Amino acid sequence: MSHAQTAPQSSHDLDRLVIDTIRTLSMDAVQKANSGHPGTPMALAPLGYRLWQYHLRYDPDAPLWPNRDRFVLSVGHASMLLYSLLHLSGVKAVDAHGKPTGKSAVSLDDIRQFRQLDSVTPGHPEYRVTSGVETTTGPLGQGLGNSVGMAMAERWLEARFNRPDAALFDYRVYALCGDGDLMEGVSHEAASLAGHLRLSNLIWIYDSNRVTIEGHTDLAYSDDVEARFRGYHWHTLHVDDVNDANALEAALEEAKRVTDKPTLIVVKSIIGWGAPHRQDTAAAHGEPLGEEEVRLAKRAYGWPEDAQFLVPDGVREHFAHIMGARGKALHDAWLQRFDAYARSHPELSKELSLMLEGRLPNGWDADIPSFEADEKGMATRESSGKVLNAIASRVPWLLGGAADLAPSTKTPLKFEGAGSFEHGSYAGRNLHYGIREHCMGAVSNGLALSGLIPFASTFLIFSDYMKPPMRLAAIMELNVVYVFTHDSIGVGEDGPTHQPVEQLASLRAVPGLMTLRPADANEVAQAWRVVLAQPRMPACIVLTRQPLPTFDRAKYASAEGLRRGAYVLADPPAGKRPEVLLLATGSEVALCIDAYETLAREGIHARVVSMPSWDLFERQDEAYKDAVLPPAVHARVAVEQAATLGWDRYAGRLGAQIVMHTFGASAPLKALRTKFGFASQRVVDEAKRQIARCNASS
Repeated sequence: MSHAQTAPQSSHDLDRLVIDTIRTLSMDAVQKANSGHPGTPMALAPLGYRLWQYHLRYDPDAPLWPNRDRFVLSVGHASMLLYSLLHLSGVKAVDAHGKPTGKSAVSLDDIRQFRQLDSVTPGHPEYRVTSGVETTTGPLGQGLGNSVGMAMAERWLEARFNRPDAALFDYRVYALCGDGDLMEGVSHEAASLAGHLRLSNLIWIYDSNRVTIEGHTDLAYSDDVEARFRGYHWHTLHVDDVNDANALEAALEEAKRVTDKPTLIVVKSIIGWGAPHRQDTAAAHGEPLGEEEVRLAKRAYGWPEDAQFLVPDGVREHFAHIMGARGKALHDAWLQRFDAYARSHPELSKELSLMLEGRLPNGWDADIPSFEADEKGMATRESSGKVLNAIASRVPWLLGGAADLAPSTKTPLKFEGAGSFEHGSYAGRNLHYGIREHCMGAVSNGLALSGLIPFASTFLIFSDYMKPPMRLAAIMELNVVYVFTHDSIGVGEDGPTHQPVEQLASLRAVPGLMTLRPADANEVAQAWRVVLAQPRMPACIVLTRQPLPTFDRAKYASAEGLRRGAYVLADPPAGKRPEVLLLATGSEVALCIDAYETLAREGIHARVVSMPSWDLFERQDEAYKDAVLPPAVHARVAVEQAATLGWDRYAGRLGAQIVMHTFGASAPLKALRTKFGFASQRVVDEAKRQIARCNASS
C-alpha cells in the first residue's frame, strides 16, 4: 500500500505526505485544466511547505491580520503551489470589505476549477480574487518590487506606531522568485534599493532551477547571482538541494537572525521533480505533464497512480496542529497588545484603525488652499506641491517621493516632522528612490497593499518606465497617486526625448486608471480631492513645468466641475446657444479661454469645455454629457499638446484637432508653440472654419 493510503505516525512522514500532496494537487489541477505550469510547484513543494508550516507567522483564520508575515509568490506561474498551501493550511476567505465569510479561501473544488472562468484559482495569483494572495503576480519581477514596498511599510509602521510598552509591528516579508524574476530589470532596481535601506525584514528565496521557457538558462544567463547580491549589500545563503529539509531549516533560521541587511537564499531545485521523463525541461515548466507522466510521477512518490485531487487523512490536521496553532497564538497575543495599546495610546490607535479601514481622517482636506485669480499664475506642479503638503500634514500615512526628481516635480513634504525614509529614520515620509522609476512603481504597490497611501513622481515622459506596475495597480484597485510633471512640449529645450506626446493616450487606455490633467491651480486642488476620495483606484495627476494663469472663478465656472471629468468653463451670454465648442485639457485650456474672449468680441458665441479627466467624464450619465457637449453643436475644436488618439470621440470625425502629429523639438517654449500651432489665434481661426463648415452643410 502506498504511503498516501496509510496513516504515518512520525512528523517526518507527515511532512513528506504534505509535500507530496502539494505536488500531486499541482499536477492534477494543471492536467485537468490542460493549461499551466506544474514543474515549479512540484520542485518547490518542500520549500513552500517548510516555510509555511514552520516559519510563517500567519493565522489562517485571519488572513488580514496586520502583523502577519507576508508571502509573495513572485513566480506567479507557479500559482498551484500557493493555491495548494492556502487550501491545505485552511486559510479562510474574507469578503470585499475584509469580513470573514466562514468559507475556505481555496476549496478542493476551487482547485479542480484551476484556470477556469470566475474561479478563485486563476492562472496567476490575483489580489482581491483569492483571500490569502498578498499581491497580483505574473509579470516577472513585479512581486519582488512589491515585497520591497511591503518591507518598507513594515519599517514605517514599526517606527510610527510601536511603543516601548507595545510592539504592534515586527513582521517579515518572504518572496519566492526564479531565474526569470532575477533577469528582469525591476528586480535589480528593487534589490539595490532594499540593500541601501538595509531592510533586514526582507527575505528573498531564489529557486535556481536554471530553466526558462526556451530551455536552459545557459542560453542567455550566466550571472554570479550571489556575488551580485553581495554587491547590493545583501546577506546570501545557499541550499544545494531543495529536498534537504535540514539545510532549508538552517538557512531560514539564519536569515531570520540577520539584523542589518536583507537576505537572499539561493535554493537549487530540479523542475518537474519526480516526473521521470520531464525533469529539467522547458516543457515541464510551461505545459501539463500528460496523463502517463502524471501516473509515473505519482508512482515515484508512492502515490495511488489513478487518484485525482487526493488529500490524505492527516494532512490538513498536520497543518492546523503546527502552523494554525502557532498563528492563532501569535494573533491572539497581538490582539491583547492592541487592546492595551488602544487604552494607553488612544490617538495612535484611532489613527491606525482609520488607516487599516482605508478611511481618511476627518478634516483631511481642510487646509487645501484656494488660489486667487492671477493672470501670470503658477505652474501646476507648484500648486500641486502646495496642495500635497496641505493634505499630507493631516494624513500621516500619505507618503512618497520621486525618482531623483523631487525638486523638479515639487513633491517634497516640507512640514515639520516629515523627514526622509532612510536606514535609521524609517518614520520619514519622503521616499528617495534614486533613478529607479520601474522599482518606484512596484514599491508603491507594495506600500499600498500594506495600507499606506503612496505617491510616486517623475516626468510624464518617464511614465513609460512605470507602465507594468501601474497596470497592476489598476488591476488590484490600489490607491496609488502618480504625480507626473513636465507634461508637454512645454519642456522646451530638452527636446523630443523629454517631451511627452503619446503618454496621455497610453495612460487613458488603462482600465481603472484615472488620469487627470488640470488646467490651473484650483483644478489641481480639486484633482487631489478626487483621487484621495476614491480609495480603490490609482490615479495620475499630470502637471506643467511652465506657469499657467489661475482663472477668475467669479467670471468662469467653479473648478469643482473637475469632479465630473469635464465641465463648461465659459459659455455665451444667457440664452445664447454656443456656435462652437472649444475643448482642451491642462495648459491648452488657457489658449481656449483667450480664443473665447476674442470670438466674443467679434460676436461669435463659443463654449469652453475643460476636460481634465476623460474617464471621469465617461462615468457621467448621458444627460450630463449631452449638457456639456450638446450633440447638435457639430462645430468643435480640440486642443492638446499630445497625440491625436482619442480626440475624435469628442471633436467628432470632422472636428478640428490642434494636437501633436509628430515628436517635438528642442527650442524655447514660445518657438515650439509657434512651430506646432499652439496659439490662441489658431484656435480662433479653426473655430471660424468649423462654424463655416457646419453652416455650409446645414
